[in-house]
Amino acid sequence: MIEKTPEPPYYAVIFTSLKKDDSKAYAEMAEKMEKLAKEQPGYLGFESARQEIGISVSYWEDLESIKNWKENSEHLIAQELGKKEWYEKYSVRIAKVERDYHF
Repeated sequence: MIEKTPEPPYYAVIFTSLKKDDSKAYAEMAEKMEKLAKEQPGYLGFESARQEIGISVSYWEDLESIKNWKENSEHLIAQELGKKEWYEKYSVRIAKVERDYHF
């Protein structure tokens, strides 16, 4: 699904990953984190795709909202499990969206 985002500016957190484990536990945690993120102040939306690599983009009102999400206690647990069990490697990029176009 393509999210309907507000007029810029807003922020995007781009999470790119290579998984080493595609377990049921991973899928359950990913679903739980997506639901939890939606409850966070400043959350605007989420998009994800997976082929050889996974790319997930979450959208946020501001940098403070992103910081608060990163420091969420349940999210911290998921981050640690990701490092220990699920990801071969990953990268996080934070970008300011200054323009967007839709069709």
